[in-house]
Amino acid sequence: MELLSTGQFWTAAFLAAAAAYLIGSVSFAVIISRLCAQDDVRAHGSGNAGMTNILRTYGKKLAFFTALGDFGKGVVAVALGRIIFRLVADGAAPALFDGGYIAGLFVILGHVFPLYFHFKGGKGVLASLGVLMMLNPLVFSIIVILIVPFVFWVKIVSLASIIGFLIFPVLTTIVNLVSRKPYQFDLFFSLLISAMGIWMHRTNIKRLLNGTEYKFGAKKTTE
Repeated sequence: MELLSTGQFWTAAFLAAAAAYLIGSVSFAVIISRLCAQDDVRAHGSGNAGMTNILRTYGKKLAFFTALGDFGKGVVAVALGRIIFRLVADGAAPALFDGGYIAGLFVILGHVFPLYFHFKGGKGVLASLGVLMMLNPLVFSIIVILIVPFVFWVKIVSLASIIGFLIFPVLTTIVNLVSRKPYQFDLFFSLLISAMGIWMHRTNIKRLLNGTEYKFGAKKTTE
C-alpha cells in the first residue's frame, strides 16, 4: 500500500491541529460557571479554568459536568483527528504514526490557551486523560490504576497530576516496545504533552517544595 505523502501529511496535520485547537478552546469551566453561577471561575481561587477550581468554588455538581466536558473534548478531538487523517490519506497508509497524537496535543493547547476566552484556560489534566484514553487505552488504564489511589493517599491532586505526566511517555514507550510497535513518533508527542502538563503545574511544584500545596479538606483559596 502506498504511504502517506508529505503533502498529505501536512494537510492532515494542519486540519487535525486546527480542529482540535478549536475544540480545546471550548472552556467548560468558564461556560458552566457563567451559565450556572452567573460568574467567572477565573476570578476565584487559583484563577484557572479547570475542574479543581470549579470544585472548590462551586461544589461537586458543577465540577462533575466540567470534568465530563474537559475529558470528553479530548476524546472527541483525537477521534476527529484520526478521521481527518484517514480522509486525507484517501487509501494511503498513514505511515508509522498515529495522527491522533497531533490532535491530542492541540486540543490540550486549546484548553490551556482558549481562543474564545482570552487565552486564559486550565492546566489540561482532564483533557489530557481523555486524549490518553483514546491514544493508548492500556497506558491510560495503568496510569489511572496507579494514580487514583495515590490521590486519595496524599490528598494532593497536583502531585498526582505531575507524576501522571512524568510517567506517560515512559509507559507509552514501554508498551510500544513490548508490543513491538514503532515508538519514536509516539514518544516525541507524549514528551511534548508531558512537558506542557508539567510546565502548567510549575506554581504547584513551588508550593509542593514549600509544603504549602492545597490538600483535600483544607480551607484554602489558592490551588
